[in-house]
Amino acid sequence: MSTSTKVSRIIKAPRRAVYKACLDPASLAKWRVPENMTAHVHAFEARQGGIYRMSLTYRDPTQSPGGKTSEDTDTFQGRFVELVPDEKIVEAIEFEAHDSGFAGEMKMTMRLADAEDGTDVTILCENLPAGIRPEDNETGTRQSLQKLAALLETG
Repeated sequence: MSTSTKVSRIIKAPRRAVYKACLDPASLAKWRVPENMTAHVHAFEARQGGIYRMSLTYRDPTQSPGGKTSEDTDTFQGRFVELVPDEKIVEAIEFEAHDSGFAGEMKMTMRLADAEDGTDVTILCENLPAGIRPEDNETGTRQSLQKLAALLETG
């Protein structure tokens, strides 16, 4: 059975700014990471068919529940399956892990739509690996969208 999660948030910024923050590795490292982790972008090709590779590392290794790739790190590779400027980003993501519970390709679709106060951002994650609890994925996605809002919203 395939597990999925869906999280939405209004970001008080234009769709173009949100889209740009999704395809800029420096911005991505700031917002697409849960609260208790830091991000490092190893490689990034912002084009349809392009790949990227990121690592998320727990800030305090003693508080790590155990990373997917190492004791305190989750490393994954993504591929941009579809890019529709200012509207949609579809990614295929695979974790680098020895545990088969994290194997497989997860699909993440981000949709951007006009909202009265900015952009309605919806992230749908499909085919979550069995080792990822849906509630943890939702929490991490909510935290990331909160960081994206903090990065883009002004005054």
